[in-house]
Amino acid sequence: MALMITDDCINCDVCEPECPNDAISMGPEIYEINPDKCTECVGHYDKPQCQIVCPIACIPKNPEFNENNAQLLQKYHKLTSRSV
Repeated sequence: MALMITDDCINCDVCEPECPNDAISMGPEIYEINPDKCTECVGHYDKPQCQIVCPIACIPKNPEFNENNAQLLQKYHKLTSRSV
């Protein structure tokens, strides 16, 4: 699954620089996660870095994008241009 940022976001700016895939950007009101770029840090780290640094825990899994670890790793390889 890709992650998402809820309306509880306080725009503290700590999540965006932690994303190794540049999936996080400022939306019209709060930060947003591009599900096409989010791998939950699979391929980079053991845990999603944005969730670790978020002071209010407003970054859950996005139920609209159901992906397993193998799919997330495949997305990682595609994003980093590494063959599987």
